[in-house]
Amino acid sequence: MNTIAYYLLLTLCVGVEIWGVAIDIDDITLVGAIAAFGVLSVDRLLLRADSYEEFFEAGEEW
Repeated sequence: MNTIAYYLLLTLCVGVEIWGVAIDIDDITLVGAIAAFGVLSVDRLLLRADSYEEFFEAGEEW
């Protein structure tokens, strides 16, 4: 995931959370929070997969 997409998705999630707080609907706030955690999780998984590929190409064990 490139940096621009990462920050745009996080900004969108935070915006949804703020919107949910502003209109006082807790469900929208929770959806934004869950989506933000999803973005963070996918980014971490992709970083781990990249590092695993580097070790595999170098012939090293994890």
